[in-house]
Amino acid sequence: MQVDNLKINIHTNEQEAGEAAALFVESQIKEAIESKGFANVILATGTSQFAFIEALKKKSIAWDKIRVFHLDEYKNLSDEHPASFRKYLKERILNIVKPAHVHLIDGDAEDLEVMIRSYEDLLKKHPVDIACIGIGENGHIAFNDPPVADFNDPKLVKVVELDDACRKQQFGEGWFPTLDDVPKYAVTLTIPAILQCKAISCMVPGKRKAQAVSDAIHGPINTSCPASILRQHPQTQLFLDEESSSLINA
Repeated sequence: MQVDNLKINIHTNEQEAGEAAALFVESQIKEAIESKGFANVILATGTSQFAFIEALKKKSIAWDKIRVFHLDEYKNLSDEHPASFRKYLKERILNIVKPAHVHLIDGDAEDLEVMIRSYEDLLKKHPVDIACIGIGENGHIAFNDPPVADFNDPKLVKVVELDDACRKQQFGEGWFPTLDDVPKYAVTLTIPAILQCKAISCMVPGKRKAQAVSDAIHGPINTSCPASILRQHPQTQLFLDEESSSLINA
């Protein structure tokens, strides 16, 4: 189905949705490589991306012609921490496929502002061909929670305070031993940084994401559900399973 510009793909289970998302991303990467010799890619993290990441790394992709960015990282969290998104990407895909270039957000950089400016410069210099993202239980994309989401943000990367719903999700997924251990701040790509990507693949499985998916598709396009803005992007595909799509009005 399609709502506004957003193409919606509903699959039986998470594995099938992940495979479909990986095929779409593979096609976008190959198209970019064929047209200009390389591709710039953003990879997402979190438990919702497990099936997608597993499927993607098995695809026939020329990773030696790819530059990888990612969406976000907790502030002041070491890349050795089990919840670090840098650690997640290295262990689950980057160390296996070995892209030509990898640019990871250093959330515990000594000078965070310098790191942010440098990351913004890289995004401007290497426009992204395909962004692989998810949607949070509170409707966030990257760490743009409703209280801090800005569709017209002048920045491409910024420090944000995480709302309670987001922190509870991170704890609920098992990344931290207690809710108090979940960081209160993170560094994230902004919504304009995501929207300027040529194509977006959005993988959102699971029952706990059903309300956010419904809000993104059926609700108003505003920051109460940041993911709703995806309906205005010219080339976004949403990949759902039966559980995450259960509240959609067909």
